[in-house]
Amino acid sequence: MIIDAHHHLWQPEHGYHWLDEPGLAAIRRPFTPADLTTELTAHGIDATVLVEGGRCHPDEAVEFLGWAADTPAIAGVVAWIDVAADDVTATVERYRGLRGGDLLVGLRAQVQGEPDPHYLDRPEVRRGLAEIGAAGLAFDLVIRVDQVASAARAAEAVPELGFVLDHLGKPRIDEGGAGLRRWRGPFAALAANANVTAKLSGLVTEAGPGWKPDDLRPFVAVAFEEFGAERLMFGSDWPVCLLAADYGTVHSALVECLPPLTEAERRDVFAGTAIRAYRLAGRVG
Repeated sequence: MIIDAHHHLWQPEHGYHWLDEPGLAAIRRPFTPADLTTELTAHGIDATVLVEGGRCHPDEAVEFLGWAADTPAIAGVVAWIDVAADDVTATVERYRGLRGGDLLVGLRAQVQGEPDPHYLDRPEVRRGLAEIGAAGLAFDLVIRVDQVASAARAAEAVPELGFVLDHLGKPRIDEGGAGLRRWRGPFAALAANANVTAKLSGLVTEAGPGWKPDDLRPFVAVAFEEFGAERLMFGSDWPVCLLAADYGTVHSALVECLPPLTEAERRDVFAGTAIRAYRLAGRVG
């Protein structure tokens, strides 16, 4: 079994204004469940987790949970939430009451868009994180490198919450050794918290044009060293990955960059970790 733990769908006219930025023409179009199903069938992917896509509006959860209810391959949805708001628990309850609400497995805020590198230290954010933990959901961390240290502190402060680090914390792979050195220490501090898992996702876009598997390899090696297979999971970051590579190339590059794996380790990276982190047991076969 292979689970893609991180992908997106969107219709640009529904408020995905970030797609208007220069250089994003390749993904500035609708990506639908039908498009997803085509990719999954072509590459032998059994199940997926659909992640909020930067719309930052609760209506997206309505759409995504409905799509998930109608698309057997989507085993779970990570919906958007304002983690600093005073109605986090009420929002979770509303989402769970929607069609497909039983497929809500996690929440995500666009922390990477917050100028403050210490955003996750704020009391109102910590309160929201605790409420998400109490609701039995995961919280995806989409953060910049300069926010990884605060994420480590948040993970230590809210041990009852399962944190899922997206894109390994977005290291500057395009900067080579310098990017590796700046990222490695805070990343290791975050990995020291047992309630954190991480996604091997989004790396080709962080590597930039002309990337090669050898550019990714040192970062994947550190991730494996710090987290181990039992806390790492594959994610395509499709269709964002199309800015740098197609679906199949992303998957094959990760396979090439990973160290030799036992069969048990391979099951963890490509399915087991996602099942545990998002509580997918019983939803995937």
